[in-house]
Amino acid sequence: MDIDRPANVSFFDFVGGVQLLQREETRTAMPVILIGICVSGAVGNLLVLLIFIRDFRNGKGSEVKALLASLASTDLVILLLCAPVRAVTYYKQTWTLGTFVCSTTDWFQHSCVVAKTLILAVTTRAKHTLVPSTATGSLYSPTWIHGALAFIWVVSMITAGTPVCVSEMPVCASDFMSLFYKIYPTAAFVAPVVLTLAYYTRALHTAVNHAPCPQHQSKVTLVLLCVSGAHGLMLLPEWGTFTWIRLGYNKPPVGLRIFAQVLFYACSSLSPVILMTMYDDVREGLMSVWFVATCRGSKRLPGKKCPKTEGNGAEVGANAVSNAISQDTEKTFPDVEHFWTGRRNTHVEEDQDPVPWEKEEKML
Repeated sequence: MDIDRPANVSFFDFVGGVQLLQREETRTAMPVILIGICVSGAVGNLLVLLIFIRDFRNGKGSEVKALLASLASTDLVILLLCAPVRAVTYYKQTWTLGTFVCSTTDWFQHSCVVAKTLILAVTTRAKHTLVPSTATGSLYSPTWIHGALAFIWVVSMITAGTPVCVSEMPVCASDFMSLFYKIYPTAAFVAPVVLTLAYYTRALHTAVNHAPCPQHQSKVTLVLLCVSGAHGLMLLPEWGTFTWIRLGYNKPPVGLRIFAQVLFYACSSLSPVILMTMYDDVREGLMSVWFVATCRGSKRLPGKKCPKTEGNGAEVGANAVSNAISQDTEKTFPDVEHFWTGRRNTHVEEDQDPVPWEKEEKML
């Protein structure tokens, strides 16, 4: 939506996310793409959350898992609350969701972006080991994680600005805001991403060359490095257009803004894919959830037993195969059983030759 800038302001922008698309097919394709990203990403993040909750209940939680669960929750909120608003706006080509949503959607979305970046930065100080449990079996959660998450969200909501629908910057405040919009992206995005990537690169090199058990530690570090790298690269266009709009007099091309928004939502859908394919604990938990889901479906069928879900998926499969083999060995075929039943009590006397035709006697 192009709105003429008043004479007494140096920056004027409608922050509701309206993009006027000239071509009808593009107007229809963008909501479809966003809805597809929302559905797939929401399912993936929900599965990751269920797996982490299951690990915490079983006493297999860790500080890294707690922070990754917070990251998945943030991605889920973005996909369920922010992306549908964009899809409706692209389709309607005008704002129809009211003033409150208009003034809060960009502010809340940007708060989530800053929170994701800071959560990944905090994971560099978290431990990969299991969190101890109390004698009653309840999970013991470190206090610093709750404090760090609360601090992250407070800082994110404050630095993201105030909920407004139309952003105006007077000429008298242009110098200060110009300096602020240079410092803010650097402190909220560039510095945390660079420090996080540098830390995990160094930690991966140390784990491979000097760790006593390099295989497990290097795998976890590689997963966190991939998540942080994907996060930084896919959010770079969004932050670039954000800075461009607020520092430049000319707005960036519409195609660049659309591309940045698609990558922004795709980033929330890519994180669970990385965790499911590279993180061993998440992958084993996904297999366990799959076995539990198939077992519940098989209970409706009479006479079909479901294998126990103790251990990982490979152990469950091995137990199922061994049970099937033992059942086959104990089963006696009916024809063979009838053959031996008829000859079970037979008795051969000593004088009687069981094979009379082998006697060397002349036949009369």
